[in-house]
This record gives sequence, structure tokens and C-alpha cells, in this order.
Amino acid sequence: MLPPDDPEGREAFWRDFLTNGDRRERRLRNVFRHLPSDPRCQLCAAPFKGPAAGVMRALGKRPSEKNPTVCNACYVFLAKHHGGAEIECTLLFADIRGSTTIAEGMSSGSFRTLLDRFYSVASNVVFAHEGEVDKFVGDELVALFFPFIAGARHADRAVAAARALLEATGHASADGPWVPVGAGVHTGPTWIGAVGDAAHTEITALGDTVNTTSRLASAAEAGQILVTVQAAVAAGLDPTLPRRRIELKGKAEPTEVVSLTVPGTDRASMGA
Repeated sequence: MLPPDDPEGREAFWRDFLTNGDRRERRLRNVFRHLPSDPRCQLCAAPFKGPAAGVMRALGKRPSEKNPTVCNACYVFLAKHHGGAEIECTLLFADIRGSTTIAEGMSSGSFRTLLDRFYSVASNVVFAHEGEVDKFVGDELVALFFPFIAGARHADRAVAAARALLEATGHASADGPWVPVGAGVHTGPTWIGAVGDAAHTEITALGDTVNTTSRLASAAEAGQILVTVQAAVAAGLDPTLPRRRIELKGKAEPTEVVSLTVPGTDRASMGA
């Protein structure tokens, strides 16, 4: 255990954990994410329900009473090692477009069912692309892709996850989406770590990269992914894709982006 009065040592611990991680943990997560079913631990992907849930509970991987989004084992780790570090990573934000209007046209119970379906689909997509579900805020997904889990190609995985999410919500269907979703992807230096107190601890991301990605998702139309040039270059997207500069709320300077749609990796939309 790192001494609480050693902030430099704690930061070094987190930087190594977030960029290198543990091979055994990565192998276990790769197994867990293929076991049914949701919900599951947002860190190790251990399923909380389904046929494997009993085995997971025996391993100490039941939902933590202090933070039910993670298992007991992961919660103990987070609570034991409070702190974090700034690393290069990629964030994906995706939210339901026009959710207020959608909610007005259905019962509150039906709207809750719609959100639950979106949460489940989005979680599966993120885990399948080696990401972490940071949180769901209302109708918005916040996902992290960092080297510990996603490897050096975290930007590529985040863009692929955004495309997969639009496909999973029906944007490539001739009948149209069952829920309209827009997304933003950005790569940059981000502080990631465990925050909270003894009563509640969680892993989260902080910094300008987070704010920029959130603004991108808010600016995206249904069926559109706004990807910053930084993320596009890191993801190895086609360099000939059209670029444009957009104004994002709260940002002093315009942000250069490429705009993607589904299906296909060669399609670009320049619509606002």
C-alpha cells in the first residue's frame, strides 16, 4: 500500500497502472467481458447477473454496496489507492438527441425502458472495444479509452466504438434508429484516478479533454460522430477526410474536427 503522505509515489503508481496495468488483470477482463450478462463491473467487466454471477460472487466480484457500478474487489482497490495521474487517453461521449421531445411523447416508464436499453447497448459496445464506462449522466454516455485496457491504439478503439454504437442504435438501418444518438471523440492529456471518500469512491476523468469531448457530443447531430483532428490522427483516420472548424460552447478557440457517419469508414458528413 502506498503511504498517504507520498503524493509523488502515488502519482507514479497510478501513471504506471493506467499506462501499463497488470497482464493478469487484462487477461481476466478479456474473459469476463465475454460472459453474460449486464450489468457488470465497469472496471474488470465481471458480470453481476447471468449464469456466471455465482462464480463471480465467490471471487468477491459482487456489486459493491458503496458503489454498485464496480465489484467489491475493484472497489477495495480504488479505496486503497486514492489518487490518479495525467495520461494521454481518448474519450467518447454519446447522447440521445432530442430526448426532451422523445420523453414528452411517451410515458415515464416507457422512457425509462428506452434509457435502460441505451445503457445496455452502449455498455456492451464500450466493453467490446476495450473501453471503460465512466458513467451515464441522464441520456449521455461517458466512456474512457486508455492504455491500460485499450493499449496504444486507444483512439482507434474509441472511434470504432462510436461507429459501433451508431450502428447498434439503428443509424445504418433503412428504418432509421430506434433512438437518435450523436457522439464526440477527442484525444488529449487527461487526469484519471480514484476520487471520493471512505463512503463512496469511483474512478473518473477530469480536465479540458473531458470538457471538449462533452461539447462535441452536444454539437453532433443524430447519426453523426464529431472527431477532433487530434483523435483522428491518433486513430489513423484517412487524412483526406474533410476538416472544418466549429465553435464549441465555452471554448475560446474553434475546434478542428472531421465528421463521420455510418456505415462505412470512408463516409464523411459536413452537415452542421
